Amino acid sequence: MGYCCRYDGRTSPSETLLNRAAKEAVVPICPEELGGLSTPRTPCDLRGGNGFDVLEGRAGVVDREGNDVTRAFLRGAFAALKRIRENNIQFCFLKDKSPS
Repeated sequence: MGYCCRYDGRTSPSETLLNRAAKEAVVPICPEELGGLSTPRTPCDLRGGNGFDVLEGRAGVVDREGNDVTRAFLRGAFAALKRIRENNIQFCFLKDKSPS
C-alpha cells in the first residue's frame, strides 16, 4: 500500500493492490505494528513450523538476534482479526515472505 511498515522501515507497494484501492475501500493492516513491534525492527523468521503451528504452540517466531517475539506476532494476528471482523472485510491480501 506504500506505507513504511516493513522490518527495514521501507515500503514495498503492490501495484495490483494500489489499483484495487483506487476502486474500492481498503483497510491497511500491519500485524507486526499492531502486536507492538517497532518499525524498523530486526527481521523475524518462523521456527519449528508454520503459522498454524505457532497458533497451536508448537512453533514460534524468533528475530535474527535470537529473541522470541512469538507473543507480539500472536497479539498482532488477533488484533488484525479483530479489525477484519469490525470492518466486515471479505478479502485479505497478505504480503509475500512476511512471517505474519
